Amino acid sequence: MRKRHYDEDDVRVRPGKGSRPRTRIRPAHSEAVEGFVVAVDRGRYTCLVGDGVPQRKRKRRDERTLVVAMKARELGRKGIVVGDRVALVGDVSGQPDTLARIVRVEERSSMLRRSADDVDDIERPIVANADQLVIVTALADPPPRPRMIDRMLVAAFDADIEPLLCLTKADLAPADDLVALYEPLGVPFVVVRKGGPLDDLGEALADRISVLVGHSGVGKSTLVNALVPHARRAVSHVNAVTGRGRHTSTSAVALEMPEGGWIIDTPGVRSFGLAHISVETVLAAFPDLVDATTGCPKGCTHLGDDCALDRYVAEGHADPTRLESLRRLLASREGSADED
Repeated sequence: MRKRHYDEDDVRVRPGKGSRPRTRIRPAHSEAVEGFVVAVDRGRYTCLVGDGVPQRKRKRRDERTLVVAMKARELGRKGIVVGDRVALVGDVSGQPDTLARIVRVEERSSMLRRSADDVDDIERPIVANADQLVIVTALADPPPRPRMIDRMLVAAFDADIEPLLCLTKADLAPADDLVALYEPLGVPFVVVRKGGPLDDLGEALADRISVLVGHSGVGKSTLVNALVPHARRAVSHVNAVTGRGRHTSTSAVALEMPEGGWIIDTPGVRSFGLAHISVETVLAAFPDLVDATTGCPKGCTHLGDDCALDRYVAEGHADPTRLESLRRLLASREGSADED
């Protein structure tokens, strides 16, 4: 008689009455199922499988399921983050007390990263496969922090993700000065106000995978709740003394918008380390200035004297505001990662 093959990692756990939980070994599945990681919590990964998984190439399925999975041993120390496209085996029914295994992480199209601070160059993945970074910034209460915006823009350039400025609380302060600051960079923006329409923002997010980042208290969770009514993300309030918001989101989570597209909400940040990002990476976002750097002295930081960029701009080959923006972004890599 032919023996059936079992995998001890493919299990279903059911607690027995008055005894320790029993583990029932289930047959291993020979075919992996595509999944999309929507949440991560202490070594457990919630994955969406079936119709609706945002894959470039996938088979259509008649149903969609949220499956809890663990990482297979063979993946070793390979990290898995929200936004990853993965292959799962085992029990993918999504029933209570079941656990599948992630056996493969598909190639990523992008990876948003940061370091703990500006001297720790260990990269810390935040979100995978996003194609848009939405930098949510309040125009007042709390006031905007351009240095933090600059840092997030550098991270977007590093990850090859398109940035979008989302300026909130326009009912409290005008957006003109902040918009003018980033106009030379060509960064698109949307402006929203309390109780106002979100049509422009919704259009910018449609059919894309967008990750939202920003300080606590800037209205990020309020936006998420308006865009995804079932999200029910906790909303923070700004401390009147410190001007800081309270962290209400504790981990990243991917949420599908009713009209199509995904938004990945992340916890509010007070620091964004860039130790892992090189000068060359920032320069690559300024193709109109890159060629001129061949005339710079060896080891030029492009921030001080003898930089060939000054002569290049003085001769009228590039816009002075572009050089100013480049140097502002380069300067954002130095010093403390904590904007506050």
